[in-house]
Amino acid sequence: MDFQQGLISTVHDYSLGNHNAIAFNQELGQRPTTLLIPCLMEEFSRPALTLIRDTLAPLTGLSSLVIALAAENAEDVAAAEAFFAGMPFPVHVHWTNGPAVRELLESVGNLDLDVTGPPGKGWAVWQGLGVACQDAEVVGLFDADIRTFGASYPERMLRPLLDRSHGIAYVKAFYSRLSLETQALQGRATRLFVGPLLASLEQVFGPLPYLRYLQSFRYPLAGEFAFTSDLAMNLRIPSDWGLEVGLLSEVYRHVASSRITQVDLGLFDHKHKGLGNQPSEGLQRMAGEIFGTVLRGLMEHEGCVMSMDQLPTLEVLYRRVGEDRVRQFGLDSAMNRLPYDRHQEELTVQSFSGLLRPGLTKLMESPIAHQLPSWSRLKSCNSALQADLAEAGRADRRRSFTTTLAKPPRKPNWNSNIHSAQIAA
Repeated sequence: MDFQQGLISTVHDYSLGNHNAIAFNQELGQRPTTLLIPCLMEEFSRPALTLIRDTLAPLTGLSSLVIALAAENAEDVAAAEAFFAGMPFPVHVHWTNGPAVRELLESVGNLDLDVTGPPGKGWAVWQGLGVACQDAEVVGLFDADIRTFGASYPERMLRPLLDRSHGIAYVKAFYSRLSLETQALQGRATRLFVGPLLASLEQVFGPLPYLRYLQSFRYPLAGEFAFTSDLAMNLRIPSDWGLEVGLLSEVYRHVASSRITQVDLGLFDHKHKGLGNQPSEGLQRMAGEIFGTVLRGLMEHEGCVMSMDQLPTLEVLYRRVGEDRVRQFGLDSAMNRLPYDRHQEELTVQSFSGLLRPGLTKLMESPIAHQLPSWSRLKSCNSALQADLAEAGRADRRRSFTTTLAKPPRKPNWNSNIHSAQIAA
C-alpha cells in the first residue's frame, strides 16, 4: 500500500472502510449506469455468481444489469432470468449465441463486416456493450467468476465516472491476486509474462510513450473496467485472449492519460487457468496472443516493428527479467508468509519465453488482427442495429417460450457445458 501517483491517476485502497451504500445509490442517480457481466451458463453452478447477484441487489440506483450469456438453449436462458428475478433494477439477459442473434449478425456480412464471432469473452463484451450503451452513460464490466466480490467493487469502479467534474472516461481495476484456499500469489500471466515483457521491450526500443503507458497500469490484464458510453461506442473490441491489453490500446488511441484512472480493489480471487501442456493451451495460449497484441500496439502507436534480428535480444532480456521477478516475488511471499514454489515459477518463465519466437513469426505472417468494429461505425451503417440486437436477444427467449408452454417444466441445467464459447478467466 502506498500513496504514489504516476502517468495514470491511481485510486488507492487505504483499508479505512469508508464506503457508504446510501450515498453511492444517490450518486448513481447522477448518470444512467449499467453493469455488464459476460457469462457462461456453467457459472450459475458456482457460488461466485450468487455472491455477485446478492452484492448488487442493494444498488437501487443502478439503471440496469446486462448479462451477456452464452447458453445452449432458451430454457437455460429462462433459468438465468429466474436467477436474477427480483432485482431492484431491470436485468437484460442477452443470449449471445441464440438463433435470432446469429441470424442478425450474419446479415451484417452484407456490409462486408464479420461480426459472427469467434465465441468468447470479446464477442460477449462487444454484444453486451451494444445493448448497454443504448440507454447508459456509464458502463461497468465485471467477470462472473469473482469469488471475493464485495460492495466496494462497484462503488470504487463507478464513482470516478459518476461525477463529471473528475473528467474521467476510463477506469481500470488492479488488485492483489491471491488464492482464497492457499493464499499463494496468482496472476502468473501478469506477473511473469506481461511485466517482464514490457520491461524487456523498453530496453529494446527505448522509453516509448506507448510502453510507458502500458507499464503505468498495476494490473494490465485485469478484466474489470468501466467507461463512459461515448468512449465505449468508439472502441474496437479484440476477439482473442488479448482483449484486455487490446482495449488498453484502444483507450490509448482515444483518450488522454489525464482522463484514465486505475482503482485498487484490494484482495481478489477468481478461477485460475492452468499453464497448459503446449502453446495452444491455457496460459501459454493466452500469453502468446497477448504478445501479438502488444507488438501490434507498438506498430500502430509508435511505428515500431520487432524484427527477427532483434528477437534474440528480446528472448535473452525476457528470461533475465523474468528470473529477476521470480526472485522478487519469492521475497515478497516469504516476508508475508505466503507459500511460493520458486521452481515452478522458473519453469513458467521458461515456458513463456518459448512463445516469443513462434509468436513473432505468426505476427509477421498475419499482422492484422481480427477486431470487432466499434458500435459507432456500425451505427453509421445501420442506425437500428443496436436496438435490433437487443430485440433479437429477447426474441429468441420469447419465441422458445411460446413453443414450450405445453411442455412440462424441467429443472434448470446449471452445469451446461458451453464448449463452443470460452470466456476468459
